[in-house]
Amino acid sequence: MSKNDNSTLDYDGKDAVVTWDGRLCIHVAECGRARGDLFVTGRKPWCDPDRAPADEIVDVIERCPTGALTVRWKDGNEAESADKKNVVVIANNGPLYARGNLEIDGASDDMPGVRFRAALCRCGRSGNKPFCDNSHEDAGFRERGAIGDRGQALESEGGPLRIKRVKNGPLFVSGNLTILAGGGRAAWQGTEAVFCRCGGSQNAPFCDGTHATNGFEAD
Repeated sequence: MSKNDNSTLDYDGKDAVVTWDGRLCIHVAECGRARGDLFVTGRKPWCDPDRAPADEIVDVIERCPTGALTVRWKDGNEAESADKKNVVVIANNGPLYARGNLEIDGASDDMPGVRFRAALCRCGRSGNKPFCDNSHEDAGFRERGAIGDRGQALESEGGPLRIKRVKNGPLFVSGNLTILAGGGRAAWQGTEAVFCRCGGSQNAPFCDGTHATNGFEAD
């Protein structure tokens, strides 16, 4: 069952509008832990862009690993740019956290944050695929994503990272990519990876074809 709130909220300030997208938020709470007065739990409004300088707003927004938080400057300046290095972090017993110059198949045009940051389901239970909605918690998903193969050295670490859904199957990722294990170790590099999203692979985080026999269905 999806845990996401499908609403979006805009917090309007003098120079900036901060948007929270409930379709993507899985309550990692990086915003609430950040120092400063942009987000204050229990305050109304919870977010007030006029209480923080521009650099602090950008810092807090970019901490959000799901793309649920974005900022738009009223002077028209670009608020965020892609990291120079494309990275996927394998969260212990949780989603794939992708960061970089992302092109995600299935992402709505009104989800600007996932061009740079996204949490992708790998337990197979999300009601918001390809994105995580925290269903792995109720499902008891247990997978630490230890990686033995180092992949190949990269000549470049950035550029477009294309994430394509295979119907009833895995996520096919192409582009310069570094995979970090849950502990932060740079575990793998390469230009093509096929990630399990049915939750059943014995070679996780990579696909081993189990989706073909365990009844996994997804666009």
